[in-house]
Amino acid sequence: MAVLLPILYFNYYPAFALVSTLFFGAAIWESARIFGASAKAALAWGLAALLLFGAVLYAGAGPDIRLLFTLCVAIWCFRFVPALGFGLPPLASLANRLIAATYAIAIFGCFLAIVVLFHHSPLYLLSVLVIVWAADIGAYFSGKAFGKHKLAPSISPGKSWEGAVGGWILVLLMALGFSFTPALADTFPMRLLATWGWAGLLAAMTVLVAASVAGDLFESMLKRRAGIKDSSNLLPGHGGVLDRVDALIPVLPLAALLSFWF
Repeated sequence: MAVLLPILYFNYYPAFALVSTLFFGAAIWESARIFGASAKAALAWGLAALLLFGAVLYAGAGPDIRLLFTLCVAIWCFRFVPALGFGLPPLASLANRLIAATYAIAIFGCFLAIVVLFHHSPLYLLSVLVIVWAADIGAYFSGKAFGKHKLAPSISPGKSWEGAVGGWILVLLMALGFSFTPALADTFPMRLLATWGWAGLLAAMTVLVAASVAGDLFESMLKRRAGIKDSSNLLPGHGGVLDRVDALIPVLPLAALLSFWF
């Protein structure tokens, strides 16, 4: 937040591009480590990711960007969400390498969605990020106060159904507050409301909150399999980059895809 909010406030794209590129490289490096790559191989993947993302930002995203976001949504629907129930393959298997590659694609789509949403406006990007943050905050306090039924005890014992519902309710209350604030008319929730009405807003917010929970649980499952608590120690006191963006990875490509429909 200390890095992101000033960049969004001053709307300075070069700084935003630099920070996004560095964080993407760090996320790919952490992902490679979680999937069992050696230290040298993970570093090589991280450096390659830096060069790739920098080159993409320099060249600019083309019209095929929608296909990438659609692919990311499909990956989550047909591979990662089912994996929460069926589990993950062994680290040394070919199937693990395939999942590692698809997770890298999902991270790539997430960070490109950040750039696309920023180009609409920094406030628009922030309005999508706030959905995930509100869901996380609501889930934490609701889970602490009312949590009795475990959401996924074998993956993340601290999460409960009551927490997930509490996060969903807080997101809906936030969207309701947006509707009473004219200055927030050009934000993601209000564009949803203007296009699809309250029923569409309710449905979209429900899907996005569910996606954020799935992203969080999937990274928790990866870390549990790898036997680590945090994805890295890059952010003192907060773990790694993936620990901060795990819930955003499935949400942002979907939000960007919905935004194209507006």
